[in-house]
Amino acid sequence: MSPFLQRFAQDFAALDRHNLDRLEQLYSPDIEFRDPLHRIHGLPALRGYFEQLYSSVTTPHFTFHSFDESGEGQGYLRWTLQFSHPQLRGGRPIRVDGCTYLRWSDRVYLHHDYFDSGALLYEHLPLLGRVIAWLKRRLA
Repeated sequence: MSPFLQRFAQDFAALDRHNLDRLEQLYSPDIEFRDPLHRIHGLPALRGYFEQLYSSVTTPHFTFHSFDESGEGQGYLRWTLQFSHPQLRGGRPIRVDGCTYLRWSDRVYLHHDYFDSGALLYEHLPLLGRVIAWLKRRLA
């Protein structure tokens, strides 16, 4: 197991809207952050993204399941995110499984999240969620 990945996962899981100044300890100033819904460049933009994220979701919690260093300064984290949002799923908790690919030297300069954006967002929107559920039943 990678000590860097374990430390990163622990520090990342401890982030909340009150301690986003810790992002500077985790990420390099030229961080490139990607997920299925966003592409963000630079630490100021990443901080803005996290400020918006933590102001709109309730009780976000990451559980990290495995750490895999796949080479010098690169590796994967497998995780589950649980959160609530007042406009999604009636405010009830939502769980999403995902994986993160990281590249780092002393701090992370590439953070790429992989997850099902439907499971995160679209399936929980009132109208669109019903359509997706109908489609899943038809395809099953």
